[in-house]
Amino acid sequence: MVKQISLDAWQIQHLTDLLKQGSLVVAKTNTPIVLYRQTIEEEENSYEEIVCTLVSQHVIEQLVTSGGPLVPNFHQQFVFSIEEFPEHLMRKSRDLFLQIVSLLEIQLK
Repeated sequence: MVKQISLDAWQIQHLTDLLKQGSLVVAKTNTPIVLYRQTIEEEENSYEEIVCTLVSQHVIEQLVTSGGPLVPNFHQQFVFSIEEFPEHLMRKSRDLFLQIVSLLEIQLK
């Protein structure tokens, strides 16, 4: 069990480091990095999705409804510090966690 806790701690620290690097890139380019988009519900031409972006010093998760006759609408917005987000994501989904790590490793080379 001790090895698993150490691996989780390393993964969280690794993602935190990647997010800090990404945050510096965002500050230089003034363009946020989309970490993931997850469609929750889709109906005809409209959809509801979670959009997660890295901005300078924060990660923002937004629940967005748009498409078809609907005007884009933000129903929820969660703002995490770079230090908080990896633990939140680890609890939410390990698969998503690994996808984001992979995405950032590729984009920040």
